[in-house]
Amino acid sequence: MATLVTGGTGFVGSNIVKALAERGHEVVSFDIVAPNALVEKYLKPWAEQLTFLQGDMLIEADLEPLAAHGVSKIVHAGVFTGVLPEVEAARSRSIVDINVMATTNLLELASRLSVERFLYVSSGSVYGEGHDPDGTLHEDSPLQPRSLYAVTKYTSELLTRRYGELHGFQTVSVRLGGPYGPMERVTGHRANQSLMKDWTGRLVRDEPIEVSDRTLRRSYTYVPDIAAGICAVLDAPSLSHDVYNNSSTANNSLEEMIEILRDIHPGLRVVDSPSSDVPGSAYRLDVTRLRQDLGFAARFDLASGLQDYIAWRRAENFTD
Repeated sequence: MATLVTGGTGFVGSNIVKALAERGHEVVSFDIVAPNALVEKYLKPWAEQLTFLQGDMLIEADLEPLAAHGVSKIVHAGVFTGVLPEVEAARSRSIVDINVMATTNLLELASRLSVERFLYVSSGSVYGEGHDPDGTLHEDSPLQPRSLYAVTKYTSELLTRRYGELHGFQTVSVRLGGPYGPMERVTGHRANQSLMKDWTGRLVRDEPIEVSDRTLRRSYTYVPDIAAGICAVLDAPSLSHDVYNNSSTANNSLEEMIEILRDIHPGLRVVDSPSSDVPGSAYRLDVTRLRQDLGFAARFDLASGLQDYIAWRRAENFTD
């Protein structure tokens, strides 16, 4: 039996594919684009366990060949991360189509295949704005999605839950907190990039980091931990809940991040720039449920995650 991962050549998707393969899964990756050289190299050690299929999730006929691969579990990570305001305005319909209708098509497929479990990869963005920045957000916190991306992620959570109830298969949604790390890159469906990707890129290119308010706090999670948490939920013998946060517990100031990078690269240069943008969430996601139910906790803190990420960048000469 195989596990299907949609969006399997993308940033988070390729890391999920890697983590599943490491755990012995036979994995079918389905994406609108074929794996490029970077993806193929990243996943090469597990090539015999992987099948790459190319198609459009919005075209039901493109999904039909998946039935021949004995899919018993589905991780739906394919998404249009259209969070930049200019992208949201220019491609509003595409965001809704890809993030809602494609989810519906995958759920229809899951019902036909009678899968064991359908895991929807959601986002901490569903919590929205207006929360206390010094607090943490747990799965029962009020949801205030505002952007089309956040609205469509929450809509897909609701669709996932109801399809499972109606058609008799297990479903769960996992809300991710601030992923960064290997394989993050600009694609046709992901233009926004994390602050950690920007800063580590500047570091390996020996360019100065631009920073505004160093007291600002952000929460980031190293993507191998994101992928490992998803595997823990997917493979759990049973689940007590249908929503789990998956994140690190850290919430570092920009000054703390700079000092970590200086420890890794003492020659780091920092330039004060009042107009510099600081993407990312100021809120922490509470992961008590994931830890207590499944015994899972993130393995990397920010220092070890950045050290590992920069080592990967340098080894791959990934300077973007």
